[in-house]
Amino acid sequence: MAVDIQPACLGLYCGKTLLFKNGSTEIYGECGVCPRGQRTNAQKYCQPCTESPELYDWLYLGFMAMLPLVLHWFFIEWYSGKKSSSALFQHITALCECSAAALITLLVSDPVGVLHIRSCRVLMLSDWYTMLYNPSPDYVTTVHCTHEAVYPLYTIVFIYYAFCLVLMMLLRPLLVKKIACGLGKSDRFKSIYAALYFFPILTVLQAVGGGLLYYAFPYIILVLSLVTLAVYMSASEIENCYDLLVRKKRLIVLFSHWLLHAYGIISISRVDKLEQDLPLLALVPTPALFYLFTAKFTEPSRILSEGANGH
Repeated sequence: MAVDIQPACLGLYCGKTLLFKNGSTEIYGECGVCPRGQRTNAQKYCQPCTESPELYDWLYLGFMAMLPLVLHWFFIEWYSGKKSSSALFQHITALCECSAAALITLLVSDPVGVLHIRSCRVLMLSDWYTMLYNPSPDYVTTVHCTHEAVYPLYTIVFIYYAFCLVLMMLLRPLLVKKIACGLGKSDRFKSIYAALYFFPILTVLQAVGGGLLYYAFPYIILVLSLVTLAVYMSASEIENCYDLLVRKKRLIVLFSHWLLHAYGIISISRVDKLEQDLPLLALVPTPALFYLFTAKFTEPSRILSEGANGH
């Protein structure tokens, strides 16, 4: 195979784009930025991303997809009030919005029209921040080679957030106006207003810290799910199994946290060796059981009552 010989390509992410191919002859352009959907190989040639995402990549995308849904649920619960019957419908609507946004995002991604995406493999942290690795051969002129080396894990999250926001603005106001009759006019749309704040925050978080989140999200899930479960059980004054079983809502919260525990464990282990990693899921109920066994020593209800009385 005859390949056009050109000077060496500088920079970690600069590559040569294929201009012409005729049989065994390949002619490449000058060293520069690779087109979208391609990244450089070891020989500094731009190659199309043709691999399927690994399990860990899907788990990362699942984590980023869960963030707006969990925040929706939190603010819906926060502003709906204990006597409001609209919270359940709003929870279901938020779930439908995020699910529809995820499906649409997959359908519009390459290849278009199928629930499948092609991607480039993440090799190291710097793959997420190619803008920091533009070379300057003469220390004066910068060769700009910024491209999405982790295609499409970086941009697909922004597309998903955009669809979430659009669907929320189309569906949620109509639903809230119809069913949130028990709330005041100023309180009905507060969960929607909250989303208008946290979506830009999530976007900036992905833009700046996407690579860090990719490697840290399993530990973030475990830590946050443990902390929130402990806070919820103490705030609800759950000190034994009977307190836990007396309300269905408490069981739903418990099982939701167990699912998050399992998600974090699977993400950390990556299930490389199924027979060795699956037994780790037996640790999922451990934090809740530990809390119930030790609650009698700490007495959360007494601490909460003392805090309310200002002691």
